[in-house]
Amino acid sequence: MNFRRQLLGAAALALISTLGHAQTYPDRELSGIIQWGAGGATDVVARSLVPLAEEVLGKKIVLQNKAGGVGAIATNFVNQQASDGYTLLIGAENPQIHPILGISDLDYSKFYPVNIIGRGNVYVVTTVDKPWKTFKDLLNDVQANPGKIKQGSTGTGGLPFTVSSMISTVAKFPTTSVPFAGDGPGVTALLGGHVDFMFVGVGAAAEHIKAGRLKALAAISAEPFEGVPPITNDLPGIAKYLPWGPFYGVFVKKDVPDAAKAKLTAAFKTAANDPKFAAFMKDRGNVMMNISGAEADAFLKKWQSVTSWTYQEVGVAKVDPASLGIAKP
Repeated sequence: MNFRRQLLGAAALALISTLGHAQTYPDRELSGIIQWGAGGATDVVARSLVPLAEEVLGKKIVLQNKAGGVGAIATNFVNQQASDGYTLLIGAENPQIHPILGISDLDYSKFYPVNIIGRGNVYVVTTVDKPWKTFKDLLNDVQANPGKIKQGSTGTGGLPFTVSSMISTVAKFPTTSVPFAGDGPGVTALLGGHVDFMFVGVGAAAEHIKAGRLKALAAISAEPFEGVPPITNDLPGIAKYLPWGPFYGVFVKKDVPDAAKAKLTAAFKTAANDPKFAAFMKDRGNVMMNISGAEADAFLKKWQSVTSWTYQEVGVAKVDPASLGIAKP
């Protein structure tokens, strides 16, 4: 009887604690840990969205950049903090491929997706003096001249590498890859004639396209974007990988109380619905998603599946995706 009373008492205390957390959370400022450095795409998105979420929460979210380890340092830091909902991880897609590249065991399956804010569109771009008018023109030239056409890259695991790998699983694509330290230097090299084309996020190419210095041959999408035709027009086989692109999200540890998750989810959903933020995202070539919970989990799993198995097929995965329970796309 005493044991039963103890159990009931413990249950009552837990319920009171949960209700109390729901009523008072947040009762102090929060921390927002950004995976990348100041001025980068993830940082810019975070600093545009967070003030809008603060208005809903009624508390300050203090942002801090913890760059390094391709996002692994920030992800690990947040994972080591208390599961109280006061430390947010603001990041991009990279942790989803950390396990198969042997960078870290942590991916977003260990976190709750408060909001997948949006994903970036990707273009294949070249200079206006090149004769190619479509991706098919480029593909034909690459196949006719194996190894002679140079593409800008940001190294293994980067966006250009991933898109090129996807293409190479459905068509012969024997280019010579030239690595650069990011999209910016790669686009500069492209403009200078050091490489012939590059896969880049729309934001990195938009101004050059507007100024007539670059042209977009295709959007890495099954749908046209801003008048640029989808790559599936010329390469239907790549459709199984799409939609694909870099993405931005807000996460907390998976065992954060449900009350905190609910308040954070509602706050960031309201923030991302702000028309000014939607315009900001569109101007930078991003597609708004504004999803959370189960819908976000499904998106994250598909993105991880597509990318991981592409890396496995081209031979750069350090760990077999099947051994991690990652299903084939």
